[in-house]
Amino acid sequence: MRGLATLGLVVALLAGTVVRAETEAPKTAAERFERMTPEQKEQLRAKLRDFKAMPKDEQERIRGNLERWRKLPPEERERMRANLRELKRLNPTERQALRERARELKKLDPEQRAEMRQRMRQYLKENPDKREQMLENMRRWRQLSPEQRQEVRERMRERRRR
Repeated sequence: MRGLATLGLVVALLAGTVVRAETEAPKTAAERFERMTPEQKEQLRAKLRDFKAMPKDEQERIRGNLERWRKLPPEERERMRANLRELKRLNPTERQALRERARELKKLDPEQRAEMRQRMRQYLKENPDKREQMLENMRRWRQLSPEQRQEVRERMRERRRR
């Protein structure tokens, strides 16, 4: 019986290796293109036509973004993908509010932004349970009127002074 279980394990491992080899990620753009469905290929061609129809400065901006993306370390790219997945889960109102906050953050000087990001990452890393609470607090904050938000800010300032 034990020999049969071992044999089953070996077969499963070998089968997994074969499946992984067959589904190995394509290494080149040409290989990725060849694996696309006809519909995906046509969508890509349409995007290429749209790209070529853009003004040259817009094309250069996009190329620059793509080049910066390629230079990022894999863990940074994965972090950005995770952020995008989280963004897609938000409803349109929440997404818009987040975009507005991002615009406000961009007004800060680069050192202040970097410090704020680092503090937030560290906090969330040290307190994963706080992440959900923070998201809930953000949802509640967005539902407040500007006057209510100002009242909250004033109360928080008052607490800090004590």
